[in-house]
This record gives sequence, structure tokens and C-alpha cells, in this order.
Amino acid sequence: MQIEAEEETAFWDWAAVETLRHSGARIEEMCEVSHLSIRHYQRNNGEMVALLVISPSKTDRERVIPMSAELFHVIASIIRRHSRDGKPVPILRRFDPHDKVWSPPMPFLFQRKIGSTRSVISPFTVLHMLARCCTDLAEHRPAFRSVKFTPHDFRRIFTTELVNSGLPIHIGATLLGHLNIQTTRGYVAVFDEDVIRHYLTHLNERRQLRPDDEYRDTTSDEWNEFEEHFDKRKVELGACGRPYGTPCQHEHACIRCPMLQVSPKMISRLDDLEADLVNRRTQAKSEGWEGEIEGLDLTLQLLRAKRDDTRRRAQRPKVDLGIPALRTEGAP
Repeated sequence: MQIEAEEETAFWDWAAVETLRHSGARIEEMCEVSHLSIRHYQRNNGEMVALLVISPSKTDRERVIPMSAELFHVIASIIRRHSRDGKPVPILRRFDPHDKVWSPPMPFLFQRKIGSTRSVISPFTVLHMLARCCTDLAEHRPAFRSVKFTPHDFRRIFTTELVNSGLPIHIGATLLGHLNIQTTRGYVAVFDEDVIRHYLTHLNERRQLRPDDEYRDTTSDEWNEFEEHFDKRKVELGACGRPYGTPCQHEHACIRCPMLQVSPKMISRLDDLEADLVNRRTQAKSEGWEGEIEGLDLTLQLLRAKRDDTRRRAQRPKVDLGIPALRTEGAP
């Protein structure tokens, strides 16, 4: 029992830290994330983009975050943990400590069972988690004794990455508007219609607190520019993660570029490039081209690092998020 309790604590410590780090959400926003917050957008070319809806608080705006592979892995792990017995994510009410009200029943992701009681993880509990993690870190690494992490620190990290990717907020809001019906239909087979109605009402009430211009429609030029940017980021080895609306700043030296996100399908291609670089280095050494050797060594180092990272990502198992297919007419 003690081992299971320690594993349970370690999992939720990891899930909270990783979600804050990769979503930029505030504590109360993270605690409000539910199974219904997961959306997907399918482009005309069939490419799927996973999205996470973060409900707005009174001092913030609604955000639609394109989920990175890391964030998707965390969310998928949480859902798999809740549904490991074959049931959907449990539906609970959440108490809002600011408004002093209970939320409608929803499948909140950040919930856990202690003893015989299941409840949504509170912001105070998350703060306690972070404090405990900092204490444990200091015990193993004395250099971190004076370091304290707050949720806002993770928000700053995410904001930096968001600026680098350059995704406009109003385009994210448009993506959410296009997906409401499609995503709702996908969940009807799992969640009661009353749950979905409560969730959509919750979102609409939050939106009414924000200025109308935050949810303006995108123009055709903005939408075309948005899709064109992601088309231009596709390269032979995978995808380029350069900021939105910017050209390549590294003269297409993709192996050396930190923005390159290698596709697992191209690992064999990296092997071919490595063999070619090794042959070139052998020739450079025999010819005495010292400057060439230095450059080839750097390229080989970066290539091998990218290949190792890609192999680690490729080993992550696929996770069923529990979103069923649409029912056909006349099906029971």
C-alpha cells in the first residue's frame, strides 16, 4: 500500500509540473482542465492538430493551445490512468475557492482518490506539491536549496516558447469555434448530454466576461498565412519549429538547426547522413583539412543527439484518449 501511495504521489507531482510547464496555465486553470478540454483540428490535407482549451479566468482570456508532443503525452497519461479499468474519466464537482461555488459535474482530469473519497485536486494542493518537490530536490542536490519554483515560473517558460512559435490567440479562438460541434458529437457517446451542456454553458459564461474583439473572426488573408506557414515548415527530415511567419534563419542547415523536429520515419535517413559525414571526415583527415574536420565533428555531434532524441520519442506507446467514433445512422 505504501508503494502504491508513493507511486500515486509521484505521478501527480510529475503531471502537475509537466502540465504547468508545457501549457502555461495558472493553477486554477490547470485544475479546471477536463476530458472535454481536448480538441482536435483536421486540416484539408488530413493532418491532425491536437488542441487543449484553457477556460478564461476573470483576469485572463480563453486560450487554445496547440499541444506539443510533451504536453500530449502528459494529458494522455492522465486519461489512461483514469480509464485503466475500462471506464470513462469520473465525473465530479469542483469547488471554486474564489467564487465559493460548486461547478457542474464534469470529467476533470486533475482528480485523485484518497481512501474512499475521490475529489478534484485543489490549487492549494498543487502549491503543496511544488513545495515538496523543491524540498526533495534540495535534499539530493544542495545547490538548489535556495531555489523555489512557483507556478508563475513555469508560465514564464511557456510564454517564451509561445512567443518563439508565434501562434496568434485570435486564430486559436477561431480554431476552437470551428471544432465545437465536431468535438461535442465525438463525446456524446461517452458523456451524458447534460454534462456537455454544462461544460459549454461554463465556457460561454466565461467568454461573456471578455471583450468581444478578442473573439473576432479571422480574415481570409490571416487564415491563408496561418496554413502557409506550417506548409513551409515541412522539410525532408521532419518539421521546422521556427517562429510563426518567419523565414529560415539558418540557411537551411537543418541538421545543425535547433528548430528541426525530426520525424521518427526519417531515422534511417539520419543513418545515411551519418555514414556520409564519417566518410567525408576520413577524407578530410587524410588531406589535412583541419577546418573541415572541426565542422564535420560538430555536425556529427548534433546529428547523433537529434537521432537519440527522436528514438526516445518514437518509443512512447500510443494511447487511446477514449474519444469514440461517430455513430452511424440506425446504430444502437
